[in-house]
Parts: sequence; C-alpha cells; structure tokens
Amino acid sequence: MTLNIEQYMTDIGQRARLASRAMARADTAIKNQALLLIAAAIRRDADTLRAANQQDLAAARANGLSEALLDRLTLSDKAIATMAEGLEQIVALADPIGEISNMKFRPSGIQVGQMRVPLGVIGIIYEARPNVTVDAAGLCIKSGNTTILRGGSEAIHCNQALAKLVKQGLAEAGLPQDAVQVVETTDRAAVGALITMPEYVDVIVPRGGKGLIERLIKESKVPMIKHLDGICHVYIDDKADLQKALDIAFNAKCHRYGTCNTMETLLVANDIAAEVLPQLAALYQTKEVELRGDAASCHILAGYPWLKAAVQEDWSTEYLAPILAVKIVSGLDEAIVHINTYSSQHTDAIVSEDYSRAMRFLREVDSASVMVNASTRFADGFEYGLGAEIGISNDKLHARGPVGLEGLTSLKYVVLGQGQVRQ
Repeated sequence: MTLNIEQYMTDIGQRARLASRAMARADTAIKNQALLLIAAAIRRDADTLRAANQQDLAAARANGLSEALLDRLTLSDKAIATMAEGLEQIVALADPIGEISNMKFRPSGIQVGQMRVPLGVIGIIYEARPNVTVDAAGLCIKSGNTTILRGGSEAIHCNQALAKLVKQGLAEAGLPQDAVQVVETTDRAAVGALITMPEYVDVIVPRGGKGLIERLIKESKVPMIKHLDGICHVYIDDKADLQKALDIAFNAKCHRYGTCNTMETLLVANDIAAEVLPQLAALYQTKEVELRGDAASCHILAGYPWLKAAVQEDWSTEYLAPILAVKIVSGLDEAIVHINTYSSQHTDAIVSEDYSRAMRFLREVDSASVMVNASTRFADGFEYGLGAEIGISNDKLHARGPVGLEGLTSLKYVVLGQGQVRQ
C-alpha cells in the first residue's frame, strides 16, 4: 500500500496543533515528571538503543556514508548518558512559560507588561544525529511546545526507538503523546509537506547540511531558526599564552571534525607565527590533518607532509574533515576583517592575554558566539548550561547562537486594569 504523504503529514500536523493547547497549559511539575521518566527510560533501555543504532550504522556503512556522518550517527555509551543527563539539566532549569516581566503603570492607570509563551508547534528536520530526537523533545516539552521530528533516513531505527521512550514518558506523566511525533517515513516528500503547513506548524528548525538548508530557504512557507555553515575561526594573537594557543587550536580542530563548531580556519599573528606554527603542525601531524596555508604559512611549514597552498575558496569552506585553512595576519585588525568577511557568523575565538584586544574582539566580531581563550567546540547548548539545544542559529532573528528554552518562546503583552476606559 502506497502512503499518501500529504494526508499523513496533515494528520500529524492536526494532532500536533491539538496537543499544543494542552502543552501550553501544562504544569511545570508534570512537564518535569515527563522529562525524568524519559531520562530513566533511556538509561534503562540503553541496550535496545545501541542495538537500533547498530542497525543504522550497518546500513550507513553499506551506503558509503562519510566518516564525519558516521561519527554524527554513532550513539556511544557516553552519548546515551549525555542524552539522559541533558534531560535532567532541563528539569533543573526554570520554566520560562507564564513568566511576566517589565510590568509598568501607565498614566491611564493600567499596568502593561509581557508574558513568555510557547511558540506552538515546532517542526525539526535533522540528519544522522539521533541525540537530536531527545534534545529537541526535552526542550519542547519543558517550553510547552509540541514538536514534529523528521530525522534523517540514516537514523530511522534509533529515532523510532527513542520516540517510543519519549511517548511512554509523556503518557505516564499525563501529557498527550502527540506532543512529540517522529515522522516514520523516509520519503523526502514528507519534508516538503512539513515546511508548507503554516496552519499547523509555527516554526521550522533545520539541522543538517548546507544543501538541506538552501532547499528549505527556497521552499518553506513557515518561519525558520537556522544556520547554513559553521565556518569557525581561531585567531592566535601575538599576546597569546603559547600553551593556551596550542591546546585551544588543537582541540578546536581535532576534538571532532564533523560538527558545526569545529575550527575551519586558523589565523596567526605574524610576530609569533614562526614560533607557534611548527609546534601546532607537530600536533596536527599526529592526526594527519591536511593544512592549506597562505604563502607565508607555507614558507614556515615547508616539509609538513600534508601541506597545500590555499586557494580563495578555502577561506569560505566548511570542511567537516581533517582539513584546516591557515593564514598569517598582521594583527588584530586584519584578523577581525578576515573573520567578518569569511565567517558564517557561528563561532569565532581569540587567544590573547591582552584585555583590551580581547574586548575589541568580543565587540567587533559579528558572530553568534565570540570567545576569548576557549575552544570553539564549547559553542553548544549543553556546554552553555541550556540543558540541551534545539539547534544553533547564526541568524539575528528570532534567536541567535545555541537555542534553548527561551529561544523556543515568544512574548505577548499583558494588560492589567481596574475598569479603565480610554478617553
């Protein structure tokens, strides 16, 4: 029997919209109970989740997926524990829903303020990352939203196993199971339907490759919270602590290659390049990282086994691989100009012991996360104390950077009066 995608997605949308009314009024204690039940189920059924993940990994290898995608797809023991811990962190966070702020008396005697409310129904489209299923579900539950999750076909078995646990937790807590729905078909037409249902879906959050995001930008009729690329920079200033610079520049590139907060371009101040680059190259050589350098850095790094001359395209490429662009700059001014020219406004970092330069970098680099003396790999909702993240946005509206609970809410005006009428 052929599935009618339009009817299937319409049914999901209608059920999500209906469930959103119950979630918007759900008590904090009940939402927290659901999250704790889901976390306990993830730990309890870890073996089942690993088995489902192995099915997905076997199929992915057979289909020739890249090592970067396999890394994203793998659900390790640590990843399973982190999913459960992330839910427990969300429980510990204050519930933003219903919070009233900025109440002020007006000359008429009325009080005017703002109340934080859920966005409603959030459609999330993601590829090869089963942990997103739990992170997104947890954040949406706590923020009083419902969500429709469309994971990649690569993770279908794992996503379905996780969805089962999420629905059990919701039901046991007395919340509608339709608050979290995983699209069960891998047909790409389901994405097309999801992004063209503004009557049922309030926001789309895409988490995937550049091709997916570009498609959604063209076709979506629903507002999006998104980012296209993670072209992240680390600038090593001539006032940097050398050991900090080595540790940060190595970690930012080599901790994981396939993530959007991995460094893709290293900038080094000219005055310390001859000292720091050979030491960094020795570290990168242990991981067989290919370096693509400008003329000055190629001169210093002559003899490095995986060295190529950079071309213009390298400064604007997200490799998601053991490849790093390297450029020597005259100093802070040139570094900031380069970053603001080529960065995807995701995450950029400076390594420097000079306070004034660090503050200039924070002010003048126009990115969602800007860091001083820290690896770009920290640009993450879990690391930022958000419990988890629904995605990272390098847009400026409606949310920017890792999107946690508050990013999944909106504000409405509330007015308190005592019978006032306008004169």
